[in-house]
Amino acid sequence: MIKSLLSPFRVRGFLFQWPADLLTNIGIEMEMLMLGWFILTETKSVVLLTVFGALRYLGTLIAPAFGMAGDKWGHRKLLCAMRASYAVAAAIMTVLTFAGGLGPIPIFIAATFAGLARPSDLAMRNALIAAIMPPDRLMNAMGAAGTTSDCSRILGPLAGAAIIAGLGMGPAYLIIAACYTAALVLTAMGGKDLSHRRAAGVGEASSIHEVGEGLRYVWRTPCVHAGMWLAVLVNATVIPLTGGLMPYIARDIYHLDRFGLGCLLACFSFGALCGSVGVSTIGAALPAARTFILAVLSWCTMVLIYIFMPGPLGAGVMLVLAGIAQNFCQIPLYAMLLRVAGAQYRGRVMGVRSLAVYGLPVGLLVAGWLIERVGFTAMAVGSCVFGFVATLAIVLWWWRALWPLTAQGNAAR
Repeated sequence: MIKSLLSPFRVRGFLFQWPADLLTNIGIEMEMLMLGWFILTETKSVVLLTVFGALRYLGTLIAPAFGMAGDKWGHRKLLCAMRASYAVAAAIMTVLTFAGGLGPIPIFIAATFAGLARPSDLAMRNALIAAIMPPDRLMNAMGAAGTTSDCSRILGPLAGAAIIAGLGMGPAYLIIAACYTAALVLTAMGGKDLSHRRAAGVGEASSIHEVGEGLRYVWRTPCVHAGMWLAVLVNATVIPLTGGLMPYIARDIYHLDRFGLGCLLACFSFGALCGSVGVSTIGAALPAARTFILAVLSWCTMVLIYIFMPGPLGAGVMLVLAGIAQNFCQIPLYAMLLRVAGAQYRGRVMGVRSLAVYGLPVGLLVAGWLIERVGFTAMAVGSCVFGFVATLAIVLWWWRALWPLTAQGNAAR
């Protein structure tokens, strides 16, 4: 078990990428908790909170272009450029905070610019892992890489809340800028590997043609096509209930403060960490498509039960279980997409996968609108039930590509 978990770290590129991804994620989690809470307390508006959350995913519209750029110029080079932009933006926000100029308008502007690149960060790091990792270690590596997000979602909110309470937002932003800068250095130190080479067949045609070819590949490959729709579905239904809406749930449903919000987020992240470790240790034996289908159904069920928990303790337990289900869904889904796409389409398929994240801002905006009209409980139940039923519909439509053990989506390589 330990051997499977540690095997990806024998690859030099992954050895540097893991801490780089961890630091990037810690910075993002601290920043989102700080600014989300600031927006909610300053404006007293759940709609503006959901607008702030939605702006973070503005770049999903251009994610296929990021994927094409990664295939064309190298995923590591692109990832370094993206993380350099995070460090510069954090430095500007640090200056504004110390100068007393922080307010809703600067935050919305910063969220808009950050939202152009960050939705593609996960896709590019996954494409980089697929480029440097042997196929038989890909699922284990994806699970190990997933622990960076999970650990950061535990450490980021708790550390952010504690640092703000003890030192204020200015020092907290200094730490965030330092995390992004260190992540940039570590990403660049990964060295030269397959990720710096242009993918086969990329570069001879125009960029627009190459992006279009990636979209056509997704459309005509059944298991990839189904996986994209499933990604859109979970982003629009269950993820808002354990992500962007958590400040509202913590304050208005469970009457918790900022630290209580951090604890709820940490519960979900602890479950996700357990899921990542589980996938990393047994991932090679899992049929990818079957695993993520069953995990989505479990995820919707756990979130539905979480909605009806009478207190934060029960909610925390269900969030742990929901976090486990999330990563038994997302990691096998990424692994399936990368295996099927191969080197030629890897970046562009990951770019289209990032485009699927656009379901999240849409889901957040719809959820904010519905909460003010039908109430939180009715909105949340409707989201979970719709997610469960729509998942079954996707499975039935693409049954042959997803469920049989001999199907392309369940292939080991």
